[in-house]
Amino acid sequence: MTERQPDDRRPQRDDFATDRTESLARLDALRRAAFHRVRLPPNAEQLARRRSLLGFAKWALPGLALVLLSSIAAWPEISHLVNQNRAALREMARLRVESGNMEEAVYRGLDAHNHLYMITARITHQEGPDRVDLTEPVADIQLSGDSWAHIRADRGVYMQHEQTLDLDDHVVLYRDDGTLMNGPSADLDLKQDVIASRDWVHAEGPFGTQDAQGYFLDQHAGIMQFTGPGLTVRNDDNGPPSQAARLRTEGTRTEK
Repeated sequence: MTERQPDDRRPQRDDFATDRTESLARLDALRRAAFHRVRLPPNAEQLARRRSLLGFAKWALPGLALVLLSSIAAWPEISHLVNQNRAALREMARLRVESGNMEEAVYRGLDAHNHLYMITARITHQEGPDRVDLTEPVADIQLSGDSWAHIRADRGVYMQHEQTLDLDDHVVLYRDDGTLMNGPSADLDLKQDVIASRDWVHAEGPFGTQDAQGYFLDQHAGIMQFTGPGLTVRNDDNGPPSQAARLRTEGTRTEK
């Protein structure tokens, strides 16, 4: 049986080394050098630099705290503005602009008497800097005495600078006094509150019914005129005769 020889190639750990005199002496020398190191007092330049740093920190830290507090106080307003911008972007995304076309457009203005009017349309097409072609236009007009008028059609042309609106096909006008007018066309002078047409018209209202070949309506002056031959049926035609009519009839019978 052979005796096993120690393997000199096996790794050795330094912390378990039997002879540590040299390493301990080196550590002791480093420790002594650290104890004997002399710390020099700062010079004037170093003191000035430290004072400047302390002065900067004295003002910078409260300023930073004030900025943070201000941002916290202003955050609701900032959030409101951000939400408004998002709503505006959503509205712009809803409006599609393609080759001068725009959907759900709104035009607002004032007439010569500072009355508001508003024009909306399902589709608009810009024809140059002034003319706008409208599909299914609707005009809401404020009149004197807090009254209003509503007029719509299938097609229209709005001249922005002249403040005129020409309507075609199934023009329907309704006023809050109960007047309803139907016709194939109508021309509106929005600045002067005037509506006119040379085409036939059928009107209904508190006065009765009226069929004519045209009409002129000055809404500010309160004038309604029908032109051309027509048929008029007043509401009192089917009721009992008025006192003037009875007196006229009795006078005719007395003369006979």
